[in-house]
Amino acid sequence: METILQGLIQSLFRLFSGDPELYGIIARSLFVSGSAVMLASFLGISSGIAVALHHFPGRRLLINILNTFMGLPPVVVGLVVYLLLSRSGPLGFLGLLFSPTAMIIAQTILATPILAALTVSALLSVKPLVRDTALALGASPPQIAWTVVREARYGLLAAVIAGFGRVSAEVGAVMMVGGNIAGYTRVMTTTIVLETAKGEFALAIGLGLVLILLAFLVNLGLNLIQGRGAG
Repeated sequence: METILQGLIQSLFRLFSGDPELYGIIARSLFVSGSAVMLASFLGISSGIAVALHHFPGRRLLINILNTFMGLPPVVVGLVVYLLLSRSGPLGFLGLLFSPTAMIIAQTILATPILAALTVSALLSVKPLVRDTALALGASPPQIAWTVVREARYGLLAAVIAGFGRVSAEVGAVMMVGGNIAGYTRVMTTTIVLETAKGEFALAIGLGLVLILLAFLVNLGLNLIQGRGAG
């Protein structure tokens, strides 16, 4: 118990004293996760819109696949990205392994199916009356699509927040492809694992508090968006 209390006191001191190491790790984590979510938002939302608003053979199967991929094991994603970017892999010539770019790629792969599946769900939940009304008013197909997307905007925002919450707490994939290099690829989750293994709890507890706060803000954002959408 004494160890926990000491670690908590030291972590709070580092947080409020502006410790450069701690805030550097936080900034790097937000950069990697934020970049991944921006890429995943473009890929996932655009593909989700295409799937939800068009009818084609195998559509139901594709939706099921997207729903399945929402639960992709991070270590499997890390393994695939590692093999692709390793020296003997097809993309090894790019030299991206053990870099922030590799971490962004892994997190993008994790977040894209989540955003795509939630986009499909949000668009399919829009009442058919919205589409029918737009059609009756003489709207063109692109205008009808935009009307449906606009109607589902709160669901799309919630999808983006959920994707960010998913990748910001991820550890397996980023450790495999990032290497947990101090000052370069070390992020909050991998630092917590490393510091705990070393028995150095101050930094781990401090970053844990930041992650808890981040999770709270993500859930608060989701609740606010869902409340506005319901209203």
